[in-house]
Amino acid sequence: MADIQRFAAFTDDPKGGNPAGVVLDAGGLSDEQMLAIAAEVGYSETAFRITAEGDRHRVRYFSPLAEVPFCGHATVATAVALGPGEHVFQTNAGDVPVRVDDAGRATLTSVAAKVADLGEADLGALLSALRWNDFDLDESLPPKVAYAGAHHPILAAARRSRLAELDYDVPALKSLMESRGWTTVQLVFRAADDTFDVRNPFPVGGVYEDPATGAAAAAFGGYLREMWIAPEDATLLLRQGDDMGRPSRITVELVPGEPGVRVSGNAVPINHS
Repeated sequence: MADIQRFAAFTDDPKGGNPAGVVLDAGGLSDEQMLAIAAEVGYSETAFRITAEGDRHRVRYFSPLAEVPFCGHATVATAVALGPGEHVFQTNAGDVPVRVDDAGRATLTSVAAKVADLGEADLGALLSALRWNDFDLDESLPPKVAYAGAHHPILAAARRSRLAELDYDVPALKSLMESRGWTTVQLVFRAADDTFDVRNPFPVGGVYEDPATGAAAAAFGGYLREMWIAPEDATLLLRQGDDMGRPSRITVELVPGEPGVRVSGNAVPINHS
């Protein structure tokens, strides 16, 4: 029987952040068993460590409905469960180095970030599923699809209340995301030059919304760099989960010459009876 640990990531409060399941002894589990465990745990993702050689760990991530190539918050949770030091996670998206300091704060470095255009037809379908329109968009942050281990369309809201009013067509958005290979939708509002409020619908994982999304945070950092919206050496704060009552704080760091994006946050155990 697998030993399932539970952590809240990107917070220092078990009642905040994004809960993640962590299974460190998953070597004998089949794909079907891992999916079943993820569904039973019920969090947006559960991480499974398949093998370990020194500081290298083969890790896979399952939502309640499907495997995902990379998950930031479950990476942070798993790294904190492993303890302080330097770790390398071998994910379906590539190698992800993770450093955990003595205070239990983890910093991952994503695979190389990429940005692609979001076609007009896809943008129209996305806006329709979200029940948004063109007037809801912040023209200074153009819609794109960003990648740093998983694909996320990025839409920027012109007003903070547009995020607070999130109410999307679940079947329509799920179908669109599945057909395009999108993991979550990164909805953002620029509160300051270095601070963004974000929300992440995740219907393809069987979850209405993620309270903290490290993979999307990395992708968004790559987007800001690629679009020359943030400097090459920026440190950014993403505030997520507030509208859900699970406040999360994600630090995104851009390092000159580094193709990946660094994402940092705390993780704390969740007591489960």
